[in-house]
Amino acid sequence: MFQKVFIANRGEIAVRVIRSCREMGIQTVAIYSDADRTAPHVLKADEAYCVGPPPSTQSYLNEEAIFKALDISKADAVHPGYGFLSENAEFAKAIQNKGITWIGPSAEVITIMGDKMAARNLAIESDVPVVPGTTEPVKDISDAKKVAGDMGYPVLIKAAGGGGGKGMRIIHSETELENSMERAQSEAEKAFSDNRVYLEKYLEDPHHIEIQVFADDHGNVVSLGERECSIQRRYQKIIEETPSPFIDETLRHSLAQAALKITKACNYVGAGTVEFLVDTHKNYYFLEMNTRLQVEHPITEMVTDVDLVQEQIRVAAGEKLSLEQGDISPKGAAIECRIYAEDGFSNFTPSTGIITEMTLPQGLGVRMDEGVHAGQEITPYYDPLLGKLITWGKDRSTALSRMIRALNELHIAGIETSIPFCLMVFRHPAIQEGKYSTHTLDTIKDEVLSELTIHKEDRLLAARIGAIQFTLQSEPSRRGKKEQSDKKLWSSSGRKDAMR
Repeated sequence: MFQKVFIANRGEIAVRVIRSCREMGIQTVAIYSDADRTAPHVLKADEAYCVGPPPSTQSYLNEEAIFKALDISKADAVHPGYGFLSENAEFAKAIQNKGITWIGPSAEVITIMGDKMAARNLAIESDVPVVPGTTEPVKDISDAKKVAGDMGYPVLIKAAGGGGGKGMRIIHSETELENSMERAQSEAEKAFSDNRVYLEKYLEDPHHIEIQVFADDHGNVVSLGERECSIQRRYQKIIEETPSPFIDETLRHSLAQAALKITKACNYVGAGTVEFLVDTHKNYYFLEMNTRLQVEHPITEMVTDVDLVQEQIRVAAGEKLSLEQGDISPKGAAIECRIYAEDGFSNFTPSTGIITEMTLPQGLGVRMDEGVHAGQEITPYYDPLLGKLITWGKDRSTALSRMIRALNELHIAGIETSIPFCLMVFRHPAIQEGKYSTHTLDTIKDEVLSELTIHKEDRLLAARIGAIQFTLQSEPSRRGKKEQSDKKLWSSSGRKDAMR
């Protein structure tokens, strides 16, 4: 087993990895930028090294500085977390060339599955359905027009070199195609240094379902169930749950088998996620495979009682999976809510500043994976994700009730957060009844924001009334001031005695 794990990341995922390593008796090494000098992952690690100024290109993506810190630390394994360099095949290969273990799939697998066209072709070869579309990147606008015309509008333009909504556009007619294609190519080039795009048929009201898979180097492959990830905005997930309230046992089995086929076909080792789109008729289509741990992995841990990070470390060390398919029997329901430093009243623009107060929720079935603390400055340099709130219950209703209660307890002051918005979303009938798709949030957003504004105005009014009452009470008439002062002293003394 490893003696020391180097974590090439920051924030809540770095803290998450540190916690699992500590339980395994493994030392940890953190990296940080000048902006993160006192961040939780730095304070919790056994060692920490500065890798540059605040901008991520000069720190968390600065491979030269990271390699230097890695050499000094003498760590024998690297955990990349997610984001940053986690799906960079060249970085993974360079780590392996140093004789250091990469806690993840091989560089070759990252390359294949990171290329959306290559992954799509592998799914086709594995007899897994894919969304109708091109099997090669479109060459030019005339080629795109012909393909889109044959498929029929609406269509999706998607980046071949990466995901996360970058380079993605919905096209409803040919008149939109040329301008949207240029913008998609430009965005893809900036995000992935790869301007290739392809076209896919746009599905109406689909569900985004992903299957958590795990494989070792001894030929063992398992599925740990599905996650429903359809509550999204700008193609970014904000709420996830398991099991999905939409799919049935037959479809669940089919999705798991399809995910296992793809996992085996690419000789995968480690934790991975195979993503699908499922239409209203419950036809499913392969979307992509993420060659890393997902942000939403905690809900799978909550229902399976499997520490996915510890399992990653064991498999990377050459051990067999600690469980077989028959051992996996998810229990209850779990929900995750991503907490962002964003202003819900201003089109979800990132919010920066210093966290002046922070109170985390507690209680049965509640888990908070946080990457910040009170007194920390939230800067504009990184993703605005502050942490993830996860709740578990014996059924979906219980998990939902706990989530609403926990969101009411979660208090972060000094910056704007997505907490009020998420609270309103969870209270909406579409979410309460489990009747939603990837388009639902766009449909209900204005309604939620309108309700949120009313609540905000009510709170402001209550605050003003409270201030007026305080002012009036603090200025008693001169005639009764002495008497009232004496009464207050007696009341205060009585309350203190009662408290004792």
